[in-house]
Amino acid sequence: MSKSYDPRMHSAEHILNQTMVRMFNCGRSFSAHIEKKKSKCDYHFNRNLTTEEINELEKRVNDVISSNAEVHEEFLPREKAQKEFNLERLPEDAGDTIRIIKIGNYDSCPCSGLHIKSTSEIGTFNVISSSFENGILRVRFKLSD
Repeated sequence: MSKSYDPRMHSAEHILNQTMVRMFNCGRSFSAHIEKKKSKCDYHFNRNLTTEEINELEKRVNDVISSNAEVHEEFLPREKAQKEFNLERLPEDAGDTIRIIKIGNYDSCPCSGLHIKSTSEIGTFNVISSSFENGILRVRFKLSD
C-alpha cells in the first residue's frame, strides 16, 4: 500500500461511486487515483457536470457520510459474487472467495482495500473540480475534518 493511502478517502470513493450510479446511471468509476490529500475518479460519461449537479453530488455524498453508516465486510463464493457484482477490477489472484465491502444499505462492492468502520470517520466530502474530455468525466475531490 502507498504511504499516502487513506482508508477514509477510499471509503468516500465507494460512496461517490454509488452516488454517481444513482444520480446519472453511469456506472462506477473505471479508473481512480485515491490518496490522502486529494483523489480522482474517472467515469464513462457524455459531458461535464454543472455547478448544480456538483452541489447535489456533494450534498448526497455528505448525507451518506453523516448517516453514521456501518462499513463492514462480507465474503462470498466467487460464483455468487460474479452474479451480483462486476469483478473485472479485482486482481487475477483474488481467489475463490470474494471480499465485499458494504456501507450501510447504500453501497456494496468487491474490494481488497482498507476501510474505516463507520462513515462518521470520513469527514466532509468536497468536489475540487470536474472536467470532461474524450468521453471521460473526471471528478477530483478531497476530504476535510
